[in-house]
Amino acid sequence: MQESENLIETLSLEPIEMNLFRGVSPNDGFPRIFGGLVIAQALLAAYETVQDRVCHSLHAYFIRPGDVRIPVLYQVDRARDGGSFTTRRVVAIQNGEQIFNLAASFQVPEEGYEHQSAMPPHASPESVATEMEQALAENRDMPPAMIEHMKRRPVEVRWPDPQNMFKPVAKPPRKQVWMRAKAPIGDSVKLQQAALAYASDMAFMETALRVHGLTWRTRGMQSASLDHAMWFHRPTDFNEWMLFDQDCPSTSQGRGFIRGEMYTRDGVLAASVAQECLMRVKT
Repeated sequence: MQESENLIETLSLEPIEMNLFRGVSPNDGFPRIFGGLVIAQALLAAYETVQDRVCHSLHAYFIRPGDVRIPVLYQVDRARDGGSFTTRRVVAIQNGEQIFNLAASFQVPEEGYEHQSAMPPHASPESVATEMEQALAENRDMPPAMIEHMKRRPVEVRWPDPQNMFKPVAKPPRKQVWMRAKAPIGDSVKLQQAALAYASDMAFMETALRVHGLTWRTRGMQSASLDHAMWFHRPTDFNEWMLFDQDCPSTSQGRGFIRGEMYTRDGVLAASVAQECLMRVKT
């Protein structure tokens, strides 16, 4: 059995030329690159061109499926360096074509008014079974490749109200997930944000699917992230448990819309996330 991935090693980039970086994806048995990986690597590429400023928001579009077998090139456009804010655009390229693009804004740290939503009621992470325990309890004949994938994932996930991926049932359009990185990340703000961005694409689309009793394993299911937005409100330590509180206000026309808030264990609102996904069942 292989150990879990080290998230920071997975996200690392190789400088190629000014404003050009190369990243690779672990070949985990899935044909497409995980969207959270591309978001995080694109954010880190943008950070390589920014000094003394912190990302406060990013907006991204997934254009083509990424191929895990070949590297991804990240080309950074230094759109603007202002007095307080810096803007960067990043294009991810494979085989000469865009697979993803991202716009990110960075700000000089400053003091300001403080307000946040209260952390919603929740179960403690210790009271929730691990993802592996839940999965095996429901599906004793789970394929070995799926078990290995769960073990290797660099982020630990615990679901207070899990969906049975093999025998799904319709559930309310809201859920919570506890998450934390398995390996140490350190104090770097950019690495903490990149790790949080990576995790923000995990277990997110499922909130739209569960409303209709669907999972990514449903026969004929076509699912993919279409776009992704994230706002970083306050610093955090992703080696500690984070509560990802999510809801899905709408599914329509083959798309689902999901919103989420990420809280530290002591109730600090660290980030907000939104995504639209494709969710189409072909018969």
